[in-house]
Amino acid sequence: MTRAIVVNQSGGPEVMQTQDWPVAGPGPGEIAIRQTAIGLNFIDTYQRSGLYPVATPFVPGNEGAGIITALGDGVDFLSIGQRVVYQGQLGAYAEERVIKADKAIPLPDGIDDAVAAASTLKGLTAYYLLFKTWPVAAGETILWHAAAGGVGLIATQWAKSLGVRVIGTVGSADKAELALRHGCDAVINYNEEDFAIRVRELTEGRGVDVVYDGVGKATFHKSLDCLRPRGLLASFGNASGVVSIPDLGILSRKGSLYVTRPTSAHYFAQRQELLEAASALFDAIASGTIKVAVNHTFPLAEARAAHIALETRQTTGSVVLLP
Repeated sequence: MTRAIVVNQSGGPEVMQTQDWPVAGPGPGEIAIRQTAIGLNFIDTYQRSGLYPVATPFVPGNEGAGIITALGDGVDFLSIGQRVVYQGQLGAYAEERVIKADKAIPLPDGIDDAVAAASTLKGLTAYYLLFKTWPVAAGETILWHAAAGGVGLIATQWAKSLGVRVIGTVGSADKAELALRHGCDAVINYNEEDFAIRVRELTEGRGVDVVYDGVGKATFHKSLDCLRPRGLLASFGNASGVVSIPDLGILSRKGSLYVTRPTSAHYFAQRQELLEAASALFDAIASGTIKVAVNHTFPLAEARAAHIALETRQTTGSVVLLP
């Protein structure tokens, strides 16, 4: 048994309970780990609320770092005592757990556990969006919503290092200052001005090449107004609600636009793809190209408070739970 946060029914943060949870030994192709840091991500809130249905009861969380304590049969590419990080494996809000071995990423010496847990899911998201969904090129202009959030702070720094002009949106003056310090060339406070109008002003009427939108329903339609003809809207999150497009003709009327809804499962289906992306991320962190902002930590037992802070936009950068 291990201490874990358990969701026994879908709902708000109050449905999460701290309790004992069974942990079996690793089966074939699996490893057991003692966790040292756990990343908090918006997908955790979607699964807890039922927006992304998960059979209950379950342990939430999709990202963590720790030390391998046991190997299942057939695992010959990892070792007991090795530090690893993972993402995309439900069940992270626990002191100990078992994961698929091919999802474990060895941690380089220069990356500590809290930074790894704070940045792997978010950083790999930024990687596939910037390098695979639309391989950004020097001289292009992008708009990144929630630029002061966990994914945003990583992605804007990375994009800036590639010679991209970065426009970000935020919800407060403090977040605007933070985004400007992390790669944004211009920041729009959407509580003070219409971001679509301001983007057109900043681009002299042209529009941006790509909009990266993890906010969802509240920003989707105006995001289309920010794009140049044949530009791309990459919708990768639903923080404000699920996006619906009842009339696909809107894409032609606004400039033969492209829209995609990518997920990491399809970009990192093969272990080699996962390791290549992680190597690029850790190299960027080690070189200082990306500075990871672990701005909030909570004890694992206070996961409810962490979810409330995230959902009410009280956080910036990354949030880590400590077992």
